Amino acid sequence: RVEYDEQAYITDLLTDHAVDWLENRDAEQPFFLYLSHKAVHSQFQPAQRHQDMHAEESIIYPNSYNTPVYGEPQLPSSGSDGEPSRGRDYYGEERLPDWVKAQRESWHGVDYMYHGQIDFEEFFHRYTETLMGIDDSVGAVLNFLDANGLAEDTLVIYMGDNGFSFGEHGLIDKRHFYEESAKVPLLVRWPEQLAAGEPIAQLVQNIDIAPTILEAAGLQTPPHMQGMSMTPLFARNETDWRDRIFYEYYWEMDFPQTPTMFGVRTERYKYIRYHGIWDTNEFYDLENDPSETSNLIDAPEHQGRISELATEVYDWLEATGGMQIPLKNVVRPKFGDHRNQSVL
Repeated sequence: RVEYDEQAYITDLLTDHAVDWLENRDAEQPFFLYLSHKAVHSQFQPAQRHQDMHAEESIIYPNSYNTPVYGEPQLPSSGSDGEPSRGRDYYGEERLPDWVKAQRESWHGVDYMYHGQIDFEEFFHRYTETLMGIDDSVGAVLNFLDANGLAEDTLVIYMGDNGFSFGEHGLIDKRHFYEESAKVPLLVRWPEQLAAGEPIAQLVQNIDIAPTILEAAGLQTPPHMQGMSMTPLFARNETDWRDRIFYEYYWEMDFPQTPTMFGVRTERYKYIRYHGIWDTNEFYDLENDPSETSNLIDAPEHQGRISELATEVYDWLEATGGMQIPLKNVVRPKFGDHRNQSVL
């Protein structure tokens, strides 16, 4: 049992519980430990020992930070100052959706984040300081494994449950299908099975975690699970693996600034389709545009590929029972979200 008082920091408390459990488990039996931290889930609060340790650090802003503001569309290169853009040219050369421009002035936008309660630099510094507590936690668990001779044959998976934007496209938080939101941190340590320092190129998903753990434990993956065990990838064995992933997000009243969207990502291309709003869809060549700053949705040379990917998205939704839009009986938003009143 771990003793603590009201001044305890939750990350430290959870870590102490985890290490205490490891110390008191039946050492003759295999074990499974799941340690989940909440501290780095928005509205960050670092441990007292880490507060302000990064306050003077400079921030490198992402190159897509300064997206156009809603109502002030960029003119295409063929336009002139003061000449309004019309038709397809309204979105400018970047073809940036209106909802992205508008979200800059919302709870999840860099110009009005958390309704003006914090500015971007303080937000970023709090995050990196809060992450230091997670670093301490991971170190404590790994040190226990090393000290007790368990490191070599213990599978350790370090990951986040979602990605997070820090100013890319003028956004913060998650939900959307840009790379910063869709990709998650994922590090695996298993010295007996996996060589260190060698990235895996294949497209893996969080639904692959459970099948991987089950196979490592000598168990079969239930047929209803959509994921695949990653253990063949660890051994660099030839295996039949996915070459694309699909994405779906449904509008929610608590965060109305982000629309319903569906998408598909291959190793090179990404297609995003919006539902229920009158806006431009998106298509990116990630090999040549990893920051997703040049929307090629209207590019003539990609129209065949875009049509194929759009068909794949809806075929996937239909095959997986995703054609019904879920609704909630919610009277008012949890955060009463609204755009910055000064720009209405």
